[in-house]
Amino acid sequence: MDAGPPIPFRVTSPASGNGDGTPPGDVRFGFGENWSRFLTGLSEERISQACESLKKWHGVENFEGRSFLDIGSGSGLFSLAARRLGARVHSLDYDTNSVACTTELRRRYFPNDPHWVVEQGDALNSAYLANLGTWDVVYSWGVLHHTGQQWRALDNVTQCVAPGGTLHLALYNDQGRWSEIWTAIKRVYNSLPAWLQPIYVIAVMIPREIRSFLIHLLRGAPVAYFRNIWNYSRASLRGMNWWHDQVDWIGGYPFEVSTPEQVFDFYHQRGFHLTRLKTCRAGLACNEFLLTRSKEAAATARAA
Repeated sequence: MDAGPPIPFRVTSPASGNGDGTPPGDVRFGFGENWSRFLTGLSEERISQACESLKKWHGVENFEGRSFLDIGSGSGLFSLAARRLGARVHSLDYDTNSVACTTELRRRYFPNDPHWVVEQGDALNSAYLANLGTWDVVYSWGVLHHTGQQWRALDNVTQCVAPGGTLHLALYNDQGRWSEIWTAIKRVYNSLPAWLQPIYVIAVMIPREIRSFLIHLLRGAPVAYFRNIWNYSRASLRGMNWWHDQVDWIGGYPFEVSTPEQVFDFYHQRGFHLTRLKTCRAGLACNEFLLTRSKEAAATARAA
């Protein structure tokens, strides 16, 4: 669907000004720039895959009558998916280019829709989040580990979840020493000039991709290696793009990690119970959580 040239982006709500937790003068990955390039290849198939991902994870056919808060909307793909499924959607992101991406998707597919609000906001600003009220679904996939203060952000978002509502998170898995190495790799990427960054991504990817190709070759299925890349959006179950995911992974900084046990304990203490979990074990990917807020815990929080 093509709705013509994009409209200018306008910030509708300022971020907190608290910063992102990185040291003064430190580097930060341009998530929004990466997502703006991703949107040039957005298709109906990718949007449908994002819708199916939400339906599968939440065990529903639609979000009719429900509200959906997308914290760190990025490209805006999952805000769009939630709106297509019938939810009232509020999208926010710290990165102005990401806000522009989400604004553009709203303009293309739901122009002037009062049930989809897009604005700039900061997950580290507790007062800002409190003013948003509570939501049936709070979605923050692969976001809060990039704030520079992951556990503060994880605590802040609890207030946004309605009693009986769900919190859908994806957080980088703690790989111990490898996580420290990846932190250094990400810092180097963000210190490079823009023209050199794609070359750096390829250089970092080559050893892992050669290993993957050789494994496929030894199994007698070299074509499957290329097919997996070609069909990445379908295989990822989220409508994402292979190259832009690689750039996001290698460049994504600030960068923090956690174990599934740490996240479970953290939210259990705050009155959430685990509804669904997908772990990547020792891999490079995210652990994904679906957590439900008990009505009793919500009532206690309001009383306090």
